[in-house]
Amino acid sequence: MTALTAATAPAARPALHRGGPLRAVLRTHRTALVLSLLALAAATAALVWLHSLGDEAQAGMSACATPPTDRLPSCAAVEAITADEVYANGIAVLATALSWVMFPVAAWAGGALVGRELESGTAQLAWTQSVGPLRWLATKLAAPAALLTAGTGALVPLNVWARGDGDPDLVGDWYNPDVFVSTGPVAVAYALAGLALGALAGLVWRRALPATGVALAASLLLHNLLERHREDLWPTVGRIAPGGIELPRSVFQVTWDTPAPNGVQISHVTFHPQSHFWPLQYVESGLLLAVAGTATAAAVLLLARRLP
Repeated sequence: MTALTAATAPAARPALHRGGPLRAVLRTHRTALVLSLLALAAATAALVWLHSLGDEAQAGMSACATPPTDRLPSCAAVEAITADEVYANGIAVLATALSWVMFPVAAWAGGALVGRELESGTAQLAWTQSVGPLRWLATKLAAPAALLTAGTGALVPLNVWARGDGDPDLVGDWYNPDVFVSTGPVAVAYALAGLALGALAGLVWRRALPATGVALAASLLLHNLLERHREDLWPTVGRIAPGGIELPRSVFQVTWDTPAPNGVQISHVTFHPQSHFWPLQYVESGLLLAVAGTATAAAVLLLARRLP
């Protein structure tokens, strides 16, 4: 009787269920997870260190006199300060890294996260272990999306904090492409768009290498398209005046026209003042999240159509 009971007992659930699909995703891609956490820790440490250099860097940009006066230090002493160059270069490198985070994310999502598993049959095996394809895709996207949102969302305010008072001579103007992306929520939106585009490319091509290339190409196209047309995402401010117009450095100049009807020069300029930073951020973030949502919906529909 005991032997019969043991023989008819239901088989143990597959190992995937003991940890759940989320744990399986983290275990499968633990190398990418560890590298991402190391990059996050290194960027955090670098930003904290750069913030500590801020005052010294400002001193390296201060006015000077030769010979020194009661109010101005010696120019030789100011030129001997190298912290300003180290600070400016470090801020620029980290701003570029934050701005381009969507490219490695898209390549990884298309190649390793989705494409390689479909190519090797690992995904199909998971589907036979009571983990449906749609749940598999949801878990594949949810875990990286949460980590990307948390990590990038933490680095953006740290970057703003490390930039101090935002001296453009040290950290660049607010409308500089890398500065703009790395100092607002649009950095998170770019990362999520790269993830969704990569996942869609993996499902379309079902092979790691082609999916990686397509995901990178799509991300590059989206990034360049928005960067080129960023000035059109919010209405500009116009100014018309006879003769010339002198604009402060803090404005993002869009157009400048100087017609001379009847021999009288009239300047017509359109620009974005610094107060347009947040409207531009919100509109661009919304467009990127719309792209991410559309790509995710397309991936779900594509996967559903391929189900038996």
